[in-house]
Amino acid sequence: MGGAIAQEGWRLVYGAGDVGLMGDVARAAQQAGGETFGVIPDHLKRREVGKTDLTTFIVTETMHERKKVMLMNADAVVVMPGGPGSLDEFFEVLTWRQLGLHDKPIILLDVLGYWGPLRGLLDHVVDHGFADASLLDFVQSAASVDEAIPLLRRALS
Repeated sequence: MGGAIAQEGWRLVYGAGDVGLMGDVARAAQQAGGETFGVIPDHLKRREVGKTDLTTFIVTETMHERKKVMLMNADAVVVMPGGPGSLDEFFEVLTWRQLGLHDKPIILLDVLGYWGPLRGLLDHVVDHGFADASLLDFVQSAASVDEAIPLLRRALS
């Protein structure tokens, strides 16, 4: 994903960690000559090994401020397979979209069907009347980076 973002001339905006999947994505973007913009709260600099060799490295006080700064500086949101932090960020971005606070595309990178249960949960929420069906239109899925890039191109053009 990082290499593809760089090849498109886009900037990677992410949580500034140097570990795990997102650390790999950031390194790939850098190796491909891409611009990187990382945002990390002070209390996570050690735990996530804050990647300070980014084009832009911002330290915030809180997780909420981190998410706000990331969304304000991103043109789109791609949610890669992840855990509670990824879900937290996804639901906040989705809620903000539902409330009209942004109109940025949200794409679930659904590698090997990872996000299938999440899509099912969103359908369940709509089916039971806790959200309008329009909520489902705010989220697209792509099974691979090769599928995600054209979705991003269309959304950002």
